[in-house]
Amino acid sequence: MAVRPILIIPDARLRAIAEPVEEINDEITTLVKDMFDTMYAAPGIGLAAPQVGVLKRVVVIDLAKEDESPDPIVMINPEVIEFGDETVVTEEGCLSIPDLYYEVERPADIKVRYMDQDGKVVERKASDRLAICMQHEIDHLDGVLYIDYLSRLKRDRVIKKFDKAAKRATAN
Repeated sequence: MAVRPILIIPDARLRAIAEPVEEINDEITTLVKDMFDTMYAAPGIGLAAPQVGVLKRVVVIDLAKEDESPDPIVMINPEVIEFGDETVVTEEGCLSIPDLYYEVERPADIKVRYMDQDGKVVERKASDRLAICMQHEIDHLDGVLYIDYLSRLKRDRVIKKFDKAAKRATAN
């Protein structure tokens, strides 16, 4: 399929709330394939449609390491329906905020409901790395970035850095 450009902050589309997918048609199928191509090329472990400029509630994830078989997950209209009581602090990064990694605290266990690519409703429990990745990507669908979980000072520093880079890029 195609590798699409990944939006970088401060692109306003990253702060928009994505629309639910009404039907799984050729457009959505192509989007999913392109998102996997884009995510693998980046390389990354998760990607939400708003990151490629499409304001639809679609997420792709693959946590397989390079020496493992791919294990792709497609989540359409995902929602977290249950959070576990325990939290975990892990280092997160984001393809839309390149080369920066910060520790973020999130629930360690969740239960999500979504449609798969065939339109089947799935309820799935996730923990550890998968739970963190799912929360990170679902946040994207609501215009939330992982830096929003940082202290105001750290978040403002990140935003200022990318604002300056964007201004330099448009000045050239």
